[in-house]
Amino acid sequence: MARKTERLILRPLRGWRSREAASFFAQIDDQYKLLFADLEGITPSELSWQPRAGANTIGMLLAHMAIVEVFWLMIASESYERAKLERVLGIGEDDDGMPIPESGRAPAGLRGRSLVWYHALIRKAHAYGKRTARRWTDRDLERVLTRTRRNGQRTQQNLRWILYHVLEHQAGHYGQILLLRHLHRDRRGG
Repeated sequence: MARKTERLILRPLRGWRSREAASFFAQIDDQYKLLFADLEGITPSELSWQPRAGANTIGMLLAHMAIVEVFWLMIASESYERAKLERVLGIGEDDDGMPIPESGRAPAGLRGRSLVWYHALIRKAHAYGKRTARRWTDRDLERVLTRTRRNGQRTQQNLRWILYHVLEHQAGHYGQILLLRHLHRDRRGG
């Protein structure tokens, strides 16, 4: 019996000025698709579960992923404002509770939220990211921004690094989310 060949093909998004930026967003799209498939059936209780005080919840990580995507795309377009980020997402920059204090609890504003709510939050963030980056050219990706962090440290990054960072940040937290699902399932031998 012949087996059907599994096709794993990833193509840059169409209609973008930069094929490279379109490729980054195709990768991010795919990661979100896989993430939400892995979260199918998750309850609000599991989304809010902390393995111990001071640990992130899956909900905190999802909110953080949305905040970070909007934050960095605003930085890249040199239009960052805390109030603007809140208008885009409907939550503030610090509403993910991260970084969480060593003995901290998850933010009350995320307790009881459903996967549908988090999915909508991520969709808003990702739509903003796409609207911003689809206008960039390959030349724009070379542009270097200098910014000063809250602690006074100056950093430089090009727009290509920002797209890379959004992707690697998302992938890292995706791994944490999967680990939290395993810990939640295994906490009682289940």
